[in-house]
Amino acid sequence: MKTDRRSRILEIVSNKDIETQEELAEELRRLGFNVTQATVSRDIKNLQLVKMLNSKGRYKYVISRDEGKDMGEKLVSILEQTVVSVESLDKFVIVKTITASASAAAEAIDQLDLTEIAGTIAGDNTIFILVRTVEKARDLVEKISSMMRK
Repeated sequence: MKTDRRSRILEIVSNKDIETQEELAEELRRLGFNVTQATVSRDIKNLQLVKMLNSKGRYKYVISRDEGKDMGEKLVSILEQTVVSVESLDKFVIVKTITASASAAAEAIDQLDLTEIAGTIAGDNTIFILVRTVEKARDLVEKISSMMRK
């Protein structure tokens, strides 16, 4: 029963935009599964489903594609998927992201542990990075830009 339910969950999230655990539970109930939110929560964790922004700017559950990646690749993947533009202004680097992604992108940048960065501040879709020198700011723009192109 558990294997069949989890197979159906993968099928559902592959074919529909499911935003919440309750929506997923409702879909499963329509298919005849007697589930609680707690059961759905455990299934989501075990299946390693993650939430991503869809084309309408809303979150949905998706099947994680990061299973075999090391942490560095995951961090670069976050930047690839969220960063829209990057530029330097004096000792600042300004990174624009898709809506509601600046915190995740800033955390990814912080986790890269780059010594030229003094600190980051993230809003909803903008990150301000203070860099130690103007030259290092330009170098950081190149690093982030190259990550966006992968």
